[in-house]
Amino acid sequence: MGVGFSPRFNLTLGDAAKATPFQSRSIHHSVEFLYRFLENRSSNIWNHPRTSAAGLLIAATTVAGVLSQQGVSLGHAGSGTVVTLIGALATALLGLLAQDPVQAQDPVQSQSSRSSANASARLGAWALIALLLPLPFAAGCSGISVAQDIVNWTPALQSAVATVDSTAALLAPADAPLFTAATIGFDIASNLLVTQAKAYLANPSAGVLGQIQTQIVTFQQQVNASLLQAARIVNPASQKHALAAIQELVTVVSAIFALVQSISSKAVVAQMATESHIKLAAFEPYLDHVQAAEIVAAHYGEPLGVARIQVERTEKSQVLEGF
Repeated sequence: MGVGFSPRFNLTLGDAAKATPFQSRSIHHSVEFLYRFLENRSSNIWNHPRTSAAGLLIAATTVAGVLSQQGVSLGHAGSGTVVTLIGALATALLGLLAQDPVQAQDPVQSQSSRSSANASARLGAWALIALLLPLPFAAGCSGISVAQDIVNWTPALQSAVATVDSTAALLAPADAPLFTAATIGFDIASNLLVTQAKAYLANPSAGVLGQIQTQIVTFQQQVNASLLQAARIVNPASQKHALAAIQELVTVVSAIFALVQSISSKAVVAQMATESHIKLAAFEPYLDHVQAAEIVAAHYGEPLGVARIQVERTEKSQVLEGF
């Protein structure tokens, strides 16, 4: 049986016995190189255990994310799956490994202290990278947790709708009717979505989940259409007020949309994309990404920089899915 990594190098034991002196030396050098490489790697693992452990944990987190995206669960663990549990544990352990760089009291710091500080800094950066990976279980590992998160968004959703309702009074008389017509029905749509999420929490079922999936697409399309209508307002002051008010609602609805998307099958996501006639590319120029990140950061109690990356990656993911 051949031993090799590609058709260009497929060595059998018989071939080795019939090898010329030059071929034998090449084989010997290749084996020796491989041995030294593995020896150096093994030595590096023992010399830098924390760095090696961090690398393994990052690998585990990344693999868990890929498996989750492909629908591989490896069984259930509580209300989630074994894969999501492994990813969550790896992320938590990586956080424990990361430490702040050592602050030297003496201006003349030793080489070993500087090396330790640099290692800690690298581990801290790696921990942040792992936490920011766009993994499905980061948004919600089950329908129950997603439904609960939708309910948790209710205050922000109601506040955003109330802001939209009160914005017409701030616009020029000629612009107010247009804005009101573009935003009508938001109260009913938001209340229906929250009611469906609460119904799912009380009695989880595929039927209720299907209703949530349909409603969030319908609601998001309403909001996207209103944003495009607001962008057509000619009066600069009115347009600024209108876009700012709807932007807040766009962010909340988009966050809920991403949550629902994270627990939907590929077939359902494809159907949701088909029903989304107004794509992100059409209204993206009117979005305020800073405001969106601020809203997400405030809701989840996380740093603004982390929220910015999450918003950006969510938008890119939705574009790739056809939204």
